[in-house]
Amino acid sequence: MFIVLVRYKCKQGLRENYLKAIKDNKIDEMSRSEEGCIRYEYSFGMEEDELILTEIWRDGEAIDYHKNSEHFARLGELKLQYVESTEFEKYSAEQI
Repeated sequence: MFIVLVRYKCKQGLRENYLKAIKDNKIDEMSRSEEGCIRYEYSFGMEEDELILTEIWRDGEAIDYHKNSEHFARLGELKLQYVESTEFEKYSAEQI
């Protein structure tokens, strides 16, 4: 099992718009429906323009499938419009 934490630093004042675009494009719903997805949840971070994504995946194959999906590509397009920078942390269940 893998846990992925993604911190999006959104362009000033665009955090809510980014989350709305994600939901409007059903990126969150489609990701949660993928085989091997245990958790896929967005939340507001402590910083003003920070959006946090918490993902839990069954295995590396599920993550690879997710990364090659059309909705993952669409998320990348939205990031260009709304996101200034992105930080990733990935942990295996064995590390916890």
